[in-house]
Amino acid sequence: MIVEITNIVAGLVLAMGILPSIPAVGKDLEKLAKWLGGFQTIIGVIAIIVGVLNLGLQGIVAIVAGLILAMGILPNIPGVGKDLEKLAKWLGGFQTLIGVIAIIIGIWGLI
Repeated sequence: MIVEITNIVAGLVLAMGILPSIPAVGKDLEKLAKWLGGFQTIIGVIAIIVGVLNLGLQGIVAIVAGLILAMGILPNIPGVGKDLEKLAKWLGGFQTLIGVIAIIIGIWGLI
């Protein structure tokens, strides 16, 4: 259940740009996502850790979302940091799509 909630939270931050277009709740979701955005790096690190501990579809989505969110600290990892940063920057081009997928997969896992 933790990995699903992590995916939803990470997805909200990643998909912040399209949240206002959701009827009825979009503006409130955008406010929540902006507030959560202040914790972006922490959410990213938690998503990576939770994803590694829960491998499977939910875990993979959490790792991908976490890499994008934690992009700023990835270069500090010895040995693989620069490569992870390059991967995260490439994935960042699909940030909104990955955010939507993370939200959907997270909700699907809770059902």
